[in-house]
Amino acid sequence: MTKPFNKSISYLKISGLVLVPLVLLALPATFFDNGRPMCLSVILADMECYACGMTRATMHLIHFDFEEAWMYNKLIYVVFPIIAFLWAAEFFKEVKKIKAHRKATQATPKGA
Repeated sequence: MTKPFNKSISYLKISGLVLVPLVLLALPATFFDNGRPMCLSVILADMECYACGMTRATMHLIHFDFEEAWMYNKLIYVVFPIIAFLWAAEFFKEVKKIKAHRKATQATPKGA
Protein backbone atom coordinates (compact mmCIF):
# COMPACT_ATOMS: atom_id res chain seq x y z
CA MET A 1 0.00 0.00 0.00
CA THR A 2 1.51 3.33 -1.02
CA LYS A 3 1.17 6.48 1.01
CA PRO A 4 -0.67 9.38 -0.62
CA PHE A 5 1.56 12.15 -1.91
CA ASN A 6 1.50 15.32 0.15
CA LYS A 7 2.94 18.18 -1.86
CA SER A 8 3.05 20.52 1.14
CA ILE A 9 5.21 18.11 3.12
CA SER A 10 7.63 17.74 0.21
CA TYR A 11 7.92 21.50 -0.22
CA LEU A 12 8.45 21.87 3.53
CA LYS A 13 11.23 19.23 3.46
CA ILE A 14 12.92 20.92 0.50
CA SER A 15 12.68 24.29 2.24
CA GLY A 16 14.32 22.85 5.34
CA LEU A 17 17.01 21.09 3.34
CA VAL A 18 17.90 24.41 1.67
CA LEU A 19 17.43 26.77 4.62
CA VAL A 20 19.41 24.88 7.28
CA PRO A 21 22.73 25.02 5.37
CA LEU A 22 22.10 28.66 4.44
CA VAL A 23 21.46 29.58 8.08
CA LEU A 24 24.59 27.71 9.18
CA LEU A 25 26.60 29.58 6.55
CA ALA A 26 25.13 32.91 7.68
CA LEU A 27 26.10 32.27 11.31
CA PRO A 28 29.72 32.98 12.28
CA ALA A 29 32.07 29.99 12.39
CA THR A 30 32.51 30.47 16.14
CA PHE A 31 28.77 30.42 16.91
CA PHE A 32 28.85 27.03 18.68
CA ASP A 33 32.36 27.33 20.15
CA ASN A 34 31.30 28.46 23.63
CA GLY A 35 28.81 27.02 26.08
CA ARG A 36 28.19 23.81 27.94
CA PRO A 37 28.77 20.51 26.16
CA MET A 38 25.52 18.79 25.24
CA CYS A 39 27.03 15.33 24.75
CA LEU A 40 25.61 12.79 27.19
CA SER A 41 28.96 11.04 27.57
CA VAL A 42 30.53 14.31 28.74
CA ILE A 43 27.61 15.20 31.02
CA LEU A 44 27.17 11.76 32.59
CA ALA A 45 30.62 10.16 32.46
CA ASP A 46 32.91 13.16 31.96
CA MET A 47 34.41 11.41 28.89
CA GLU A 48 34.49 12.63 25.31
CA CYS A 49 33.04 10.39 22.63
CA TYR A 50 33.99 10.15 18.94
CA ALA A 51 31.34 12.70 18.01
CA CYS A 52 32.37 15.34 20.55
CA GLY A 53 33.17 18.59 18.76
CA MET A 54 31.51 17.49 15.51
CA THR A 55 29.09 20.44 15.41
CA ARG A 56 31.88 22.95 16.02
CA ALA A 57 34.10 21.18 13.48
CA THR A 58 31.29 21.27 10.92
CA MET A 59 30.76 24.99 11.42
CA HIS A 60 34.46 25.68 10.94
CA LEU A 61 34.68 23.37 7.93
CA ILE A 62 31.78 25.01 6.07
CA HIS A 63 33.44 28.37 6.73
CA PHE A 64 36.73 27.02 5.26
CA ASP A 65 38.57 27.14 8.59
CA PHE A 66 40.17 23.73 8.10
CA GLU A 67 42.69 23.88 10.96
CA GLU A 68 40.02 24.67 13.56
CA ALA A 69 37.79 21.93 12.15
CA TRP A 70 40.67 19.47 12.49
CA MET A 71 41.31 20.65 16.04
CA TYR A 72 37.70 20.11 17.16
CA ASN A 73 37.24 16.66 15.60
CA LYS A 74 39.48 14.89 13.10
CA LEU A 75 36.63 12.64 11.94
CA ILE A 76 34.92 15.63 10.34
CA TYR A 77 36.78 14.89 7.10
CA VAL A 78 35.12 11.46 6.98
CA VAL A 79 31.70 12.34 8.39
CA PHE A 80 31.03 15.63 6.58
CA PRO A 81 31.20 14.22 3.02
CA ILE A 82 28.85 11.40 4.05
CA ILE A 83 26.38 13.83 5.61
CA ALA A 84 26.60 16.15 2.60
CA PHE A 85 25.94 13.22 0.26
CA LEU A 86 22.94 12.02 2.28
CA TRP A 87 21.61 15.59 2.53
CA ALA A 88 21.85 16.05 -1.25
CA ALA A 89 20.31 12.62 -1.87
CA GLU A 90 17.31 13.51 0.29
CA PHE A 91 16.94 16.86 -1.49
CA PHE A 92 16.97 15.27 -4.94
CA LYS A 93 14.60 12.50 -3.80
CA GLU A 94 12.03 15.11 -2.76
CA VAL A 95 12.48 17.08 -5.99
CA LYS A 96 12.03 13.86 -7.96
CA LYS A 97 8.83 13.08 -6.02
CA ILE A 98 7.38 16.49 -6.84
CA LYS A 99 8.30 16.18 -10.50
CA ALA A 100 6.79 12.69 -10.72
CA HIS A 101 3.59 13.88 -9.04
CA ARG A 102 3.38 16.90 -11.35
CA LYS A 103 3.90 14.68 -14.38
CA ALA A 104 1.26 12.20 -13.18
CA THR A 105 -1.34 14.93 -12.57
CA GLN A 106 -0.69 16.49 -15.98
CA ALA A 107 -1.13 13.11 -17.69
CA THR A 108 -4.44 12.43 -15.93
CA PRO A 109 -7.48 13.82 -17.75
CA LYS A 110 -9.47 16.43 -15.81
CA GLY A 111 -12.73 14.45 -15.90
CA ALA A 112 -11.20 11.22 -14.60
